[in-house]
Amino acid sequence: MPRLVFDIETSAVGLENFDEAQQEYLFREAERQPTDEEKARKRAEISQQFSLWPFTAQVVCIAMVNADSGKGQVLYQAEDFDEESLEAEAEESGGAGVEFAPQVDEVELLTAFWDVARKYDSIITFNGRGFDVPFLYLRSALLNVPISRKDWLGYRYQTEPHCDLAEQFTFYNVSGREGAARKFNLDFYCKAFGIPSPKAMGVTGMDVSTLLAEGRQREIAEYCLRDVVATVELYKVWRDRLMGIK
Repeated sequence: MPRLVFDIETSAVGLENFDEAQQEYLFREAERQPTDEEKARKRAEISQQFSLWPFTAQVVCIAMVNADSGKGQVLYQAEDFDEESLEAEAEESGGAGVEFAPQVDEVELLTAFWDVARKYDSIITFNGRGFDVPFLYLRSALLNVPISRKDWLGYRYQTEPHCDLAEQFTFYNVSGREGAARKFNLDFYCKAFGIPSPKAMGVTGMDVSTLLAEGRQREIAEYCLRDVVATVELYKVWRDRLMGIK
């Protein structure tokens, strides 16, 4: 049964994309603060969250790897996209098992992703049920991109067709926020199990918007791929040592 492991990177869109009423709604909590200083602080806090919401952010990269073969593809938006850059990327990544494929825009990126997704029976993610999948669904709907797989948010307490490792390593949040099976981030799990951390190169998800603004899309793609490679290794730990626990 082919299993697809994937991860997405997102970045906030500019405030100019929202009208006055939408901006008022987004920053309403900030305006309720008692002082100008607290309003500014709350406004900055809210702005940092824009990358987490599909109506205020876009998908800038999706990395995908076949859990069995190790082959995959990284789709990412490239501002300077052209056919020559596409050929250069394909040549550079040839033989490594993973192709870096620049896309002209988000619509093309999402379309390419759903074309790959239809070929897989199952997916593996880390926190995909809580973030990646609903983000992809809503963003695709917003841009009118056809969704080829609409069954990834089905019955929570099963691992087919979606195995979310964040759910599995917390046993579906059995002990809440502070118990024995509390949720840790991917970096922490990787270090605990001796898996190379995707953040070892000094890039984290917090850097994506800055890298995008600086035109360093390839670095975003490489970071996203490291997340997926780490997720594949963490999946093997779960499969070999924990799968079947109820």
